[in-house]
Amino acid sequence: MQIKREGVLLLRGLDSRLSKDLPSDLQKLRCKVAFHALRFAPPILGIGNKLAERMRNKGPYLALHLRMEKDVWVRTGCLPGLSPEYDEIVYNERIRRPELLTGRSNMTYHERKLAGLCPLNAVEVTRLLKALGAPKSARIYWAGGQPFGGKEALLPLIEEFPHFYNKEDLALPGELEPFANRASVMAAIDYIVSENSDVFMPSHGGNMGHVMQGHRAYAGHKKYITPDKRHMLPYFLNSSLPEAEFNRIIKELHRDSLGQPDLRSSRVGKDVTKYPVPECMCNDTNTHSYM
Repeated sequence: MQIKREGVLLLRGLDSRLSKDLPSDLQKLRCKVAFHALRFAPPILGIGNKLAERMRNKGPYLALHLRMEKDVWVRTGCLPGLSPEYDEIVYNERIRRPELLTGRSNMTYHERKLAGLCPLNAVEVTRLLKALGAPKSARIYWAGGQPFGGKEALLPLIEEFPHFYNKEDLALPGELEPFANRASVMAAIDYIVSENSDVFMPSHGGNMGHVMQGHRAYAGHKKYITPDKRHMLPYFLNSSLPEAEFNRIIKELHRDSLGQPDLRSSRVGKDVTKYPVPECMCNDTNTHSYM
């Protein structure tokens, strides 16, 4: 067998194919594996913790996972909204490679947008953070690949929040060279810095956001903001709405989306690594609460 010959067995194509509804003891085992047994390699953990410490040294920080890469816009059937030229590039790529579209191919871009299926762009992330009370002095670490449009795509965030950093900004000269051109390692570094943040918010769904949600819940319900895109976007499009009223509405929409305990038992078919309560928590029989 390969595992006896090589010592390693690589399993491909198993993501989301395993049952999410398993006996309680197996769910507990999955949590032990996900949150305890699996470890980043020491060099990756070392650089990730260094960057997190540099963010932490100057106070609390928010981590953003921005999904603004070209392939994300193409696969989601959405448009970046930077300019007609950028939108046309994405549209033409999607026409050229229709197999990249991840689903619901019968929906238009605007239908997808209003259904909450599109990533938030920098303008929308900025408005959301401001509405939720983030001050201009907020320190933000942004995780993710190179946005389509480069720095131009990030300008609304940079202008509103000048303390805006990614791993390249925090690293000393040469520190990231051993990991260059290794996308999965760079993503792991982002994960470590994000997991250490005081608040985490993704601009769109995805594996990192899902695992981060579960990890932060498991670590004590560390604050995790889930943008309610489907309900908030109509207010984003209402230019006549006063800012104070807009902020009030957005805060109310997200009152229950800030990382509070969320029982997996109310979400049949959902992965325990995203919703670790109650299977992965210790039940205190004296207080009947999950610790």
